Amino acid sequence: MPEPTAIPGACDAPAGPVSESIDSAPIIRARAIEKFYTQPDGGRVEIISPSDLDVFPQQIIALLGPSGCGKSTLLRILAGLMPPSAGQVLWHDRPLCDQAPNVGIVFQSFALFPWLTVLDNVEAPLEARGVAASERRQRAVRILDAVGLDGFESAYPKELSGGMKQRVGFARALVIQPEVLFMDEPFSALDVLTAETLRGELLELWLEHKIPTRSIFLVTHNIEEAVFLADRIIVLGTHPAHIRADFAVGLAHPRRHKDPDFLDLVDRIYQILTQPTADFAPPGASAAAAPTHSSVRYPLLPRARPGGMGALLELLADHGGREDLHALASALSLDVSDLLPIVESAELLGFLSVDQGDGQITPAGRTFAAASILERKQLFRQASLERVLLLRQIDEALRAKADHTLPDDFFRDLLEEQFTPSMANQQFEIAIQWGRYAEIFDYDADRGRLVLTEPSALDQE
Repeated sequence: MPEPTAIPGACDAPAGPVSESIDSAPIIRARAIEKFYTQPDGGRVEIISPSDLDVFPQQIIALLGPSGCGKSTLLRILAGLMPPSAGQVLWHDRPLCDQAPNVGIVFQSFALFPWLTVLDNVEAPLEARGVAASERRQRAVRILDAVGLDGFESAYPKELSGGMKQRVGFARALVIQPEVLFMDEPFSALDVLTAETLRGELLELWLEHKIPTRSIFLVTHNIEEAVFLADRIIVLGTHPAHIRADFAVGLAHPRRHKDPDFLDLVDRIYQILTQPTADFAPPGASAAAAPTHSSVRYPLLPRARPGGMGALLELLADHGGREDLHALASALSLDVSDLLPIVESAELLGFLSVDQGDGQITPAGRTFAAASILERKQLFRQASLERVLLLRQIDEALRAKADHTLPDDFFRDLLEEQFTPSMANQQFEIAIQWGRYAEIFDYDADRGRLVLTEPSALDQE
């Protein structure tokens, strides 16, 4: 079994049940949980591969991973909102499906009832549980005061800023005194300063024991957010989702974004996320549990536009051809969810390589960075037809047809053999964007047909 990667500022997370006391025993145990969808022909589209995961008390756990990798699906399974397709989730060592777990959930969208006041919104889950009016009023007022909304009890959601709406969301989740608080990208819809303020306030409530919650499970795509808040970080790989790394964060609070240890840990997590085939096996797991892109027919097309890739390559060329990805993200004012698809697309097309958390431009990437607009389209076309199987199949099929057109259902069906319908649709949309930019084909949405692009200046270069 390969040795887990050493991460500065981190140590192995608890790996399982070993002579646990009541305080140290996991609240939630997930054992070999999977999520898959069965196709009409009996085949499977796997979303989450068999995974084990424990949620321990006294921990903020951050779940990181690329957009669309299955983070929210995993959260919903652990919270009891969605059953796994296989495996079992235990709540205090009893099957979760037989219980009503005491969990609170904060979503990305504020999801407030617009016709209710702030106080009524916070009281709503208590009313649903049959709590007496006097008690729910006391608890709602107390938690509103704790999250900084004292004086706004009679306000309606339309009168509140985004940050205040999310504070109401926190209060509504916390008023039921959840044992585990699940949070699904709760700060992503907020501006940078408001998000940073709310992170600090949440951490203060947690560290000073102002809330009764025993564990917080946070889904995020923001690496710095995870390092700032979490006691433990789990990194998911994709296609299907699988645990690539699981470690405790060995940094004391308060944590400062500019501290060398903080930056070093951020950099190493970038390395894990940008090297999907490298071995970063979690403690106690075998390398076979982490499938790579080579095991699938169609590698996932990143949702990235050629313009963003060009800007990244130009910046790399200006920096001598190699730069730390965290530094590149800062230079481009991007967070990981924005940067990673650009890096992955450039790597897929052979314009960039990733090594030890650094982006390194290739000779083809230098040529692309220095090229004119028309030359970039030609280079993108050549690389796409050479390296992207789906685009090459579309091009060859269209050329083989006498009228050079084909219905989109043909290629959607191919994608749905590997992806869920929604993911297949997303992949098809990305393929259309890339194909149009490279002038490989066009798409007639009204007729649902792909059309081979007429010869143009690209073919005459």
